[in-house]
Amino acid sequence: MFRRNQVNFAALLCLGALSATPALAQQQLDRIEITGSSIRRIANESALPVQVITAEQIRGSGATSVADVIQRLPSMQGFAIADTAIGSNSGGIATASIHDIGASYTLVLLNGRRVAPTGSGSTINLAAIPMSAIERIEVLTDGASALYGSDAIAGVVNFVLKRNIQGGTVTVQADSPLEGGGKSANASVTYGFGNLDKDRFNVVATYRHDEQKPMKSGDREFAKSAYLPFEYNGRKYIYDRTSTSADPANATVTFKRLGTETTTLPAYAFNPYYKTHGNTCAPNNVYSLSNAATATSVSEMCAFDFVSTIDVYPESKRDSFYMSGQFKASNTVTLFTDIAYSRMDLTARIAPNPVPVSIPVTSSLFTKYVAPYLTADQIAHINTVTANYRATDFGTRDSQTITDSKHFVIGAEAEVGNWLLSTAATWSQNAIDEKYVGGYFKDKEFRDIVKNVSVDPFVPSGGQSAAAQSLIAGSIFNGSVRSGSTTLTGLDVRASGDLFKLPAGTVGVGVGADVRNNRFKNTPSASALAGEIYNYAPVTAFDLERSNAGVFAEVLVPVVKNLELTGALRYDTIGAIKDAVNNKDVGERVSATTYKLSARYQVSNAVLLRGSYGTGFKAASMLDIAQPLIPNGVTAANYDCPFPGTPACKPTKTQYSQMAGGNDQMKPEKSKQGTVGIRFEPTADFGIGADYWNVKMTDAVSGVSANQAFADPQKYKDLFTLYRTPAETQDYWAFKSVSTNIGKANYSGVDWDVVARFQTGIGRLTTGLAGTYMIESSYTRAGTDNDFTDSMGKYGENAAVTFRNIIRGTLKLETGAFTNLLTVKLRSGYKDITTTARDVATNKNVAVSVDVPRYGTLDWQGTYKHSKALELRVGINNLLNEAPPFTLRDSSGHQVGYDPRYADPKMRTLYMMGTYNF
Repeated sequence: MFRRNQVNFAALLCLGALSATPALAQQQLDRIEITGSSIRRIANESALPVQVITAEQIRGSGATSVADVIQRLPSMQGFAIADTAIGSNSGGIATASIHDIGASYTLVLLNGRRVAPTGSGSTINLAAIPMSAIERIEVLTDGASALYGSDAIAGVVNFVLKRNIQGGTVTVQADSPLEGGGKSANASVTYGFGNLDKDRFNVVATYRHDEQKPMKSGDREFAKSAYLPFEYNGRKYIYDRTSTSADPANATVTFKRLGTETTTLPAYAFNPYYKTHGNTCAPNNVYSLSNAATATSVSEMCAFDFVSTIDVYPESKRDSFYMSGQFKASNTVTLFTDIAYSRMDLTARIAPNPVPVSIPVTSSLFTKYVAPYLTADQIAHINTVTANYRATDFGTRDSQTITDSKHFVIGAEAEVGNWLLSTAATWSQNAIDEKYVGGYFKDKEFRDIVKNVSVDPFVPSGGQSAAAQSLIAGSIFNGSVRSGSTTLTGLDVRASGDLFKLPAGTVGVGVGADVRNNRFKNTPSASALAGEIYNYAPVTAFDLERSNAGVFAEVLVPVVKNLELTGALRYDTIGAIKDAVNNKDVGERVSATTYKLSARYQVSNAVLLRGSYGTGFKAASMLDIAQPLIPNGVTAANYDCPFPGTPACKPTKTQYSQMAGGNDQMKPEKSKQGTVGIRFEPTADFGIGADYWNVKMTDAVSGVSANQAFADPQKYKDLFTLYRTPAETQDYWAFKSVSTNIGKANYSGVDWDVVARFQTGIGRLTTGLAGTYMIESSYTRAGTDNDFTDSMGKYGENAAVTFRNIIRGTLKLETGAFTNLLTVKLRSGYKDITTTARDVATNKNVAVSVDVPRYGTLDWQGTYKHSKALELRVGINNLLNEAPPFTLRDSSGHQVGYDPRYADPKMRTLYMMGTYNF
């Protein structure tokens, strides 16, 4: 087992910054455009905190995807990961989120231009970025709305892809977790021909194929069950996330009043198997800790351990292709094009379908399994009988999401005097097709099975007859349930040049304009609309469209020697949303003016001071504004009835349906942000730096969480409505999740790094340490504009954690043809969610919040450069085999006992990589 002091010792060995720091950016003689500025210049340490990650550093990380690379940076918090596709229908989306401000506030660019987002907002799926095509990644950890417009409040991640290369590269990599499950492999080929300067053209093409095998819950001890005994502060507890949709089924009986009766018999929920087997639940079930006897209900149910059946890491395949072309039409005019395509095929497997099956009182099922355990009085008052059934014999629910991402840019660049002009048209699309490929039922066939008692929900799985198994196989739905796409079209014009000279240098300027249109479509399949899928409410059809336009200007002024100031101003207008399905416009046209001032002062050759201050904004997503109230799954946690004694109560503590809707009064969110930084580099072999940053947001999107609403339903009674799923026989309470602009949020922290290089007797040693120290991450509670809370070092009301410290250290030794690299990654600990657990000593449910310890891993990679053509790498991630820390969190996927957002379940993983250049 991993020892904390071992990690701390390893971290002390790694003195300096993550090698992907600004201090290590290579000097170039050509004028280039660095992310965060439109003015091309000789690359140097800028007035803005930009981290540069090279292709070599990507290979050195051992990462298997673009998301792996980005999400390992200390400045990244609050992102989405592919693991949460297990139970969230995310399709495996992986995102970037700078400083925990959020993925929708972090602008992702491809070669400096926008790409189509996922959904109706601005969030970009990193899985769409072609990894083998990346030349470098530039991460601006400062707001940039004054240059790029909406969505750049937290900063910018710009993927700069390969251009003007000659020759080819083949890379093959295989990863194998040594604890079992989750193997992956990838292979890529890249080839470029033509020299832009000599041949007047260049073409670069790359293709990569990735395969990821699934990891089952049983592959990891910490992930195998929803029924978790644990010890905290010397007391023993049981945390129970099992489901009362059981295998074999529980029976729930409700009763009605007869004649002039004024009271109703308590609902009765019990497990027939438990009753007939000596008060013992079937295998893979436990006696539910939620069982109780109250004035309104009595329960003696068994609960199904659903986690034992799920994948904890999804299966996927991905193919990506990228091609760039450049052609010099003249000595001053260059035409270019970028074409990128990727297809990700991800399958997420969750527990077998929990389905309510109505049991007629005239059926043999009622006579055999229910009636023997009811009194004559109860039988006389029966209203409904429902089998809460876990359809294990029908298999796990397998959801396949195919995501096609296409990106096409064509443009031209021209030199006119000392000006650089460019223009480009962009067409980009992110499209998905969500399919059910296992464990979901055809409506007619399944209802016929139940009606004819062809399958018995009250016997354990595996107990069905051969005839029943044949009917089960024929009842599985296999097909599309919805398709959707987000399409971006845009045109931009940019110019950068010199205006005039001052005594301290040349005044530079950049100007530009852009227009773009986003269209979001969501279409339920014909099968879903026809009701062919049992207990499935088809998604609502959307066809929403919105246009944006903006202009900007930026000027760089060298005030005195070694001091330069930069100012940027941008104006944007965002149109109302065109709703083609309902043939109307929703919301209003809004506009925003943002600015940014930054300064860079080179105190000496060794000391640089820099700072910035600016404003930002973010337009609400189209669904936030224009979405009608629609079904949105179920609440993440189980709740007691919000209004006890009403007919819409469910008989036990359980999940309730959740609805989602928009608000046509939504306004853009606004921000003010600033940075102050210093870098000290007395020699080429040592550098240290720190940047303090601060972001304050107003008109932030806010919404009452299900936890808040169910904790005080009278206060939030307007957020409850009546709803029934297609398989339910009556209306039940449902929670409405809607948004408003009332919130505020404050974020601040320090990004820091150190790098040092030494020449030793055995080779060149490079050490690095980099981190982000969060000072504040607070936000107003939903529905308020002055009641602040935070997630700093604790599981907050937003169902997430802000880590006080994230640190990454490296130790690299280059000895001739061999290189060894150690990497330490550390996250500080936090206070877990307060939730209910059973105190074993008292046999009572109590509120408990555990302390989640800090989490760290140590990685090693060895590289052998056989020649300029051939390079071999072998590495071990999580060398000390540290398991994810124990947590009781109840959101973000169906995994229980650990949080996949903050710790990798693969544990110790061996990988091998070979690269051949030709």
